[in-house]
Amino acid sequence: MSRLSRLSRSVSGRRVVITGAGSGMGRATAHLFADEGATVCILDNNESVVTTGTEIASVHGENAVSAHVVDVTDDRTLRSVIAGFGSVTGVVDALINNAGISRPTPLGFDDESFDEAWNRTLAINLSAYVRAIRATLPFLRASDAGRIVNIASTEAIVATPGISAYSASKAGVTGLTRSLAVELGPTGITVNCICPGPINTGMTAGIPDEAKNKYAGRRVALRRYADPEEVAHVTLSLCLPASSFVTGVSIPVDGGVTIRHT
Repeated sequence: MSRLSRLSRSVSGRRVVITGAGSGMGRATAHLFADEGATVCILDNNESVVTTGTEIASVHGENAVSAHVVDVTDDRTLRSVIAGFGSVTGVVDALINNAGISRPTPLGFDDESFDEAWNRTLAINLSAYVRAIRATLPFLRASDAGRIVNIASTEAIVATPGISAYSASKAGVTGLTRSLAVELGPTGITVNCICPGPINTGMTAGIPDEAKNKYAGRRVALRRYADPEEVAHVTLSLCLPASSFVTGVSIPVDGGVTIRHT
């Protein structure tokens, strides 16, 4: 009897762009895709992305990765790097929009401080996602399984006081995901979103362990913070050629934060 399955669950040979890949979830995602045989173009706004690239190259060879120090709000440089990668590979199969920041934006801030934090947060967490998608789209159209995965946050679903810009930007990412899923649906390109909950990354590194344990015990069904790789695996799953009928969804990867009532 012949196999019934015909859809691939492999990203081997796929070409993937990942922003915010210098640390945390972005770094874990870059390593995972490379481990699974993909060629990755990784971006971040500091030299940590070069370290990630060196780590990957030491295992999989220099042709497996290209690393670039890029501020994703610099549209010209962002487009140049993505176009350079796409022109070499001829196609981009997946874009992972992962770059992000969280800046305090309490309403009590003075106007100048509030405006600076608000504008910077939305520029990186939302506007840069659109620019990266627009830059990658011509190469995604050349793929037989084009995938876009936007990293949002559970702050798009629930809320923490004092970080309104972060919450607004992440809610914007979920809305952007739905809209572009509809717009790009006829092309076969899927657009999905992941909403991570409490993850052990640089963004949460400043939280004392005692506070993390208290929060996890009170709010997280699994009673712990996640490892970045646990998010990366969900990202990879959405980029599989086999994930061809999943689009426009926002998936919480949060250990049960958004479903726990007591």
